[in-house]
Amino acid sequence: MKYNINPKNGDRLSVLGYGCMRFAGDGIVTSFSGRFDAKKVEQLIVSAVEQGINYFDTAYIYTGSEEILGSVLKKHNLRDQVYIATKMPLFLCRKAEDLDRFFDKHLEHLQTDHIDYYLLHMLGDMKTWNTLCDWGIREWAEEKKKSGRIQNFGFSFHGAQDEFLALLDAYDWDFCQIQYNYSDENYQAGVTGLKAAAAKGIPVMIMEPLLGGKLAKNLPKAAVKRFAQADPELSPAAWGFRWLYNQPEVTVVLSGMNEQEQLDDNVKIADTAAHEKVSAMFFSE
Repeated sequence: MKYNINPKNGDRLSVLGYGCMRFAGDGIVTSFSGRFDAKKVEQLIVSAVEQGINYFDTAYIYTGSEEILGSVLKKHNLRDQVYIATKMPLFLCRKAEDLDRFFDKHLEHLQTDHIDYYLLHMLGDMKTWNTLCDWGIREWAEEKKKSGRIQNFGFSFHGAQDEFLALLDAYDWDFCQIQYNYSDENYQAGVTGLKAAAAKGIPVMIMEPLLGGKLAKNLPKAAVKRFAQADPELSPAAWGFRWLYNQPEVTVVLSGMNEQEQLDDNVKIADTAAHEKVSAMFFSE
């Protein structure tokens, strides 16, 4: 497994992170139903750690995800080998007191005394941030960091690019998370936001690297043909990941993996991806 160094604190983070929204079970509905195949999830988490993945991304609103992740890590004594990222459900917060209420639930679900990478979930505009500031979010975060219960404080983003750039300037963030792939280069935060965050020394975690699987299985035939012409050994999914790994501003690429074969393939891609002119290979004649 290849690793990137967090420039803010020296953490050695696997370039491939495990996205825990769609754990193995009854399909995408498991994101919010908690109907997991517990044995299969356990096997995948353990295998992921054994293969070098050390960044696991979950959230309060992924029903059952925090609980099963915490249970497996504790059962196999893996907590100290991984970084846990989870997210405050902002849309459920109605007052300042909710911040502690939900944070305590994270710790309970994950069976841990601290969160390594803590995000404000779907922080999308300055209006929301200003409301949080009125609640004392700055002081709240600093107290949690001082006590060691939060190691890194950041936000995940879905919104307009100008709002993302404003949020970057609004606080001294430890990291951020954006939706980004070769189809979304100019969507939401986009490449402009990615580079702006990196220029500030802010690690950037990538979600939706394959646009929910669309860039792996639902591509136009012409695109599949072009990829095959460039390198018949690489799958469309591999091209999508390699495009991201080729960008030095990207710290961790998150992928939800529900099958051992998928996990093994993604680890292989991460392990062998080289810094090269991927875009040129996409479109060279």
